[in-house]
Amino acid sequence: MTRTVYVNGDYVPESEAMVSVFDRGFLFADGVYEVTSVLDGKLVDFDGHAVRLERSLSELGMGHPITKDDLLAAHRELVRLNDITDGLVYLQITRGSDGDRDFVYPAADTPQTVVMFTQNKPGLADAPAARTGIKVISIEDQRWARRDIKTVQLLYPSMAKMAAKAAGCDDAWMIEDGHVTEGSSNNAYIVKGNKIITRQLSNDILHGITRAAVLRFAKEAQMEVEERLFTIEEAKQADEAFVTSASTFVMPVVEIDGATIGTGAPGKIAPRLREIYLDESRKAAI
Repeated sequence: MTRTVYVNGDYVPESEAMVSVFDRGFLFADGVYEVTSVLDGKLVDFDGHAVRLERSLSELGMGHPITKDDLLAAHRELVRLNDITDGLVYLQITRGSDGDRDFVYPAADTPQTVVMFTQNKPGLADAPAARTGIKVISIEDQRWARRDIKTVQLLYPSMAKMAAKAAGCDDAWMIEDGHVTEGSSNNAYIVKGNKIITRQLSNDILHGITRAAVLRFAKEAQMEVEERLFTIEEAKQADEAFVTSASTFVMPVVEIDGATIGTGAPGKIAPRLREIYLDESRKAAI
């Protein structure tokens, strides 16, 4: 069964979806994106993703080509058309194309490109890795300096994931000036003495929507949270470690660079946070 995708206001079969070869997203990675999870046919944290999308567009001086209401309607329609119970909705907005290639931005009235598609992920919330934990390697962070903007510049994160795969692991944590920034597509955390530690918000990391929700739920559950820098060596000595993202929710990490974290199995805090996040997210999904 072919998917129905959204391209600039139209719903078309994926085989008929077309974007110009001169689109700046293709030529310059001049675009932003969001990924929203779908659980039980409903959108998780949609408002947070919409707000971050607006910020990313503004930080790049890019127009806002679709209203929040229309964005929500399109997400829901794609979920309906593609019969998604559990899965993801991917959205990408680029600066568009004025018909040629030029480093200089096109005129402000150039139509932007808006593309959305779904990914069907049955059992998304029941990933086996959540019960066993994942293994990560550390790698130098060589991305650009504005990681707080969710751009489509994802080549280095892809390289990081491939490096992890080559090492027989699941993901990579990136290191800058001796400290962990984040995972290749997620925010990173350690737990020491029941204290949850994660890097503070700045231009150095993505302002994760799942991160914000998980930290809020942790504080509501009377868990101690400290937002600060931490090293990879500190991570190796932690009692627990985990990552958060829209597609993996809360995922325990049980090994870093070959060093076993805690007992080598998910501890108490990460699984509890995952349980709380999924319960609360399902209640609030729209």
